[in-house]
Amino acid sequence: MSQLVTICRCCVSDGVPRRSFIVALIVGAILDLINQGDTLFSGGQLNWTKLILTFAVPYCVATYGAVSFRLSLSRDEREPSFLHATNGDE
Repeated sequence: MSQLVTICRCCVSDGVPRRSFIVALIVGAILDLINQGDTLFSGGQLNWTKLILTFAVPYCVATYGAVSFRLSLSRDEREPSFLHATNGDE
């Protein structure tokens, strides 16, 4: 299976989208208040590009973190354990 297919499967499996969505809502709301709070509270015109990116970036970062963690776990399971020993600790 190609690496891209594996990455795409990780992006949409085992609760990754739900957790990333929750992170995006919380972090995005905080960042939007920081970036556009004055506009929100004064009734000014919102910058919709900033608003969308403020929520999209945390979603992508959370998804990237989850996928990279899962890929590293699957890589560790495939490699022999002697490759992970460092300085005779094991």
